[in-house]
Amino acid sequence: MITLTEAAIKKVSSILVNEGPEAKLRMYVSGKGCAGLTYGFGITDHVESDDLTIDQDDVTVVIDPDSLPYLRGSVVDFIDGLTGSKFDIKNPNAKSACGCGDSFNPY
Repeated sequence: MITLTEAAIKKVSSILVNEGPEAKLRMYVSGKGCAGLTYGFGITDHVESDDLTIDQDDVTVVIDPDSLPYLRGSVVDFIDGLTGSKFDIKNPNAKSACGCGDSFNPY
């Protein structure tokens, strides 16, 4: 399971409101980060039959089966501060991470 904080739900909702009624947040990992795997987000209206969908309040998160083992148990927050705004992921599967928090190593 992936959990979005109230701040993350609010931000995702504000992004998706202009994308249409079928818009969902796609969360994934790819192998191009400085620490190993990097987090990715996108907007989609397409869900594959083997995707996991998580409905939380008025937001639907879609995760592909390859990314799921690396994201399971994560908490996604949204931070809006003096140094900038970003999604912040607390990932119990990360053994180490880069300084900016955009990538992690699960091994």
